[in-house]
Amino acid sequence: MELQNCINENGNLWIFGYGSLVWKPDFPYKRSKVGHITGYKRRFWHGDDFHRGDKPGRVVTLVEDSEVCTWGVAYEVTDSQIEGSLQYLHTREVILGGYIMETVEFFPKEESQEPLLALVYIATSDNPIYLGPAADKEIAHQIVACRGKSGHNIEYLVRLAEFMRLHCPEVEDEHLFSIEATGAPHPLGSQHWT
Repeated sequence: MELQNCINENGNLWIFGYGSLVWKPDFPYKRSKVGHITGYKRRFWHGDDFHRGDKPGRVVTLVEDSEVCTWGVAYEVTDSQIEGSLQYLHTREVILGGYIMETVEFFPKEESQEPLLALVYIATSDNPIYLGPAADKEIAHQIVACRGKSGHNIEYLVRLAEFMRLHCPEVEDEHLFSIEATGAPHPLGSQHWT
């Protein structure tokens, strides 16, 4: 992956988030845009033995599928912010999460805006903590049972579903909403995560 391909004419970089990055980027950025990428579906197929559980918990990754798109947020990182942001994300996503970087074409939700190139982090099936597909009920029960350094695994699921309802109400993310509906409610309730 050529990082230089993603640097725009202003010397800035766009980073696309589709999981916890949609509500908790934790790196400095100039602005953000809601939108989607094509050719990938979001799936709770990756394990997380640090942030969301030691059993492990389940978090999302992208799986190639030419028929669908995945909604999320792209963040524009300025030239002076790139090095620090990428160092932070390398630790969060690559070292602790096992993700790799890819380049994708991002389509902003506002129809008047042009698509742009963005970095994205994807966990692949050759990762040691990649869990792969499972029934929605099995995924939901695993999520309900796990907690990690960043909090309960169900917080991850609930916040992602809340993001979709708030920012992409017209989009039906069947996999996400099915797991949310299948899982037993967490005793704390989502109001404790605001």
